[in-house]
Amino acid sequence: MKTQKNPQVLMLLFLIGIQLSSGQSLIANGGEYPHNTNNVNCLNDFQRNEIKQLLTTNVITLKKQGKLKTISKRTSSANFIWPVKQADGFAYSDVWAISNYVDHNSNYPDLLTDYNCGTRTYDTNSGYNHQGIDIFTWPFSWKMVDDNQAEIIAAEGGLIIGKIDGNFDRSCELNNNQWNAIYLQHTDGSIGWYGHMKNGSLTPKGIGETVTQGEFLGVIGSSGNSTGPHLHFEVYEDNTYTQLIDPYSGTCNALNGTSWWQTQKPYLNTNINAVLTHSAVPGFNTCPTTETTNISNYFNIGDTIYFAVYLRDQVSGTSMNLKIIQPNNIPLYDWDNNLNNDFSASYWFWNVPINTAGEWKWQVTYNGQTETHSFNVGTLSKNKVEENLVSVYPNPFSDELLISTNHSIKKGVLFNALGKPVLNIENFNTKLESINTSNLANGLYFLNLKMNNNTEKNIKIIKN
Repeated sequence: MKTQKNPQVLMLLFLIGIQLSSGQSLIANGGEYPHNTNNVNCLNDFQRNEIKQLLTTNVITLKKQGKLKTISKRTSSANFIWPVKQADGFAYSDVWAISNYVDHNSNYPDLLTDYNCGTRTYDTNSGYNHQGIDIFTWPFSWKMVDDNQAEIIAAEGGLIIGKIDGNFDRSCELNNNQWNAIYLQHTDGSIGWYGHMKNGSLTPKGIGETVTQGEFLGVIGSSGNSTGPHLHFEVYEDNTYTQLIDPYSGTCNALNGTSWWQTQKPYLNTNINAVLTHSAVPGFNTCPTTETTNISNYFNIGDTIYFAVYLRDQVSGTSMNLKIIQPNNIPLYDWDNNLNNDFSASYWFWNVPINTAGEWKWQVTYNGQTETHSFNVGTLSKNKVEENLVSVYPNPFSDELLISTNHSIKKGVLFNALGKPVLNIENFNTKLESINTSNLANGLYFLNLKMNNNTEKNIKIIKN
């Protein structure tokens, strides 16, 4: 599998002097987050044939049981949605990038043609041409595995015709291990293979049960032949497995005149995946060790803060606008950073000491997309935050948040720093309510409480 590589330490790749309006200069650190250059096929020939035999047997059984209907001829192309989503409760703007498309050139080695006539794919010396779409997680892939942050969902509704679980899920190389996977016969008769899932994360539904489009199937992991966490999504026209399908419509995909996607994503899908602040340089450890993210949204006055942006499909000749915005909403720094390379995944960071207390913002604009990250500088009390007899504590909090009040509360909503609701709190006990927050990422949150007397309380809290 040709996916991302987790180096021991990503050293400084580029030093770019950024001249600011104040006359000061910030240095950009970072660069490409590299992928493994080794060509590793997700399944060897034996494994692939074994899976096809298993599924063929399962289909025969399901038809005898009356659970699976024969679809003699597809009447229309599928209507796939994207098979990866961020789990609820997390605040990245996105969690994935593309490392490989289907290879349409049957020759080898290194004779590559993807659907768009580019070379974002691979083959091997043994004659394997990549047969699926590799969607890897970015940034902090192993942290996402640990936290169940990147979910695999059904691109189309259908029936589970195969399920493999229980296999080691932290692979970093070719090992000939079996992967964890769900196999669906979609409602149009096509077959979808969803591979490399995290061990034990698969849907509790079994073979012969139906799923709807967008339903949870599992968590992205690195089981089987894999060099890092990703989803390998492979599609066949029907359960004879004679016709591999590339769901993308493009000049070099002779089979598909029409896209199988509900909305086909661009070949280069440039995006800001995350805008974060760190207490130190993030560490990308040796695979499969979880990254040392050093993510923090809470700092003391005078701390050096590391301002980072994580990009997907960075394009040469483009530029980012970056702003570090003070509590009075006036930028302390406002500058542009030119990008001189094409990278599937990249990250950049700047380290700046901050000496003013309050709520700050770190804002990045790239390719028409603006992402803003809030962080706090200054000491917040670890005691109760009291607002008109409403107490929220401890602050900062960790896995539990306590809310006590003498008032009746209709509803509470916890928002992340981007203003997205991440937790609804119902059925308050008027004396004390304990909220489980163990699944929330560290960062700045805002608790909105709607009282029965038609007033509202907004309380700023930190999880670390």
